[in-house]
Amino acid sequence: MNKNLAVAETLEPPVARGHQAKRASIISAAADVFCREGFGGACIDEIAVEAQVSRQTVYNHYREKEALFMAVVEEVLARANAAVFSLLSTFPENADNLEQDLAAFLVGLNKNCVCNRDGRFLRKLVTTEGARYPHLFESWRRQGPLKLTSAIAARLARLSADGSLEIDDFDLAARQFLALGNADLQMPLLLGETPSQAELESAARNAVRTFLRAFGGRKVHAPSYADAI
Repeated sequence: MNKNLAVAETLEPPVARGHQAKRASIISAAADVFCREGFGGACIDEIAVEAQVSRQTVYNHYREKEALFMAVVEEVLARANAAVFSLLSTFPENADNLEQDLAAFLVGLNKNCVCNRDGRFLRKLVTTEGARYPHLFESWRRQGPLKLTSAIAARLARLSADGSLEIDDFDLAARQFLALGNADLQMPLLLGETPSQAELESAARNAVRTFLRAFGGRKVHAPSYADAI
């Protein structure tokens, strides 16, 4: 299967009928075409053919190509955000097993949000189209990365308040935590590969150990009896 097409398979086949079925078909076809051709190379006629609707039907739902592109990004982002924010309930709240719990959170985040089809789809579009059409991704930036960073920062602030971490700038620490979280996965993702469970776990362990060396608080770095003698 064409790798670009596999990446673009972000939507389940529509099961509704009528207006909603046509809308779902248009969004699904547009996702394929935008991912394959890019925003500039995509055309409404091609999307209409793949959606099995008329060109006018596409325009009836979305007045222009830019509006359709935004609808595709927003629909995929909404689903991606639902997965991300359901995972936030697993973020540790204290220093008990902090290293293991942070690593488990990163494994879940990377597996279910970064390396899945929605994550690959969004990453491909941002990588290929972001520089040329930055205004198209402003909503993604605000509702995706910035929103997640703020949520992680708030949780790091709670861990810092009880001494589990020592952090001066919570937003900066959150960005660094997320960057470390997929640092070891960049090459497989760049090549279109899906990391194995072992690779996800290794990447998470490496990330958390580095993060805690920088930000571990008194509870994490408390000296043991063996250290004291």
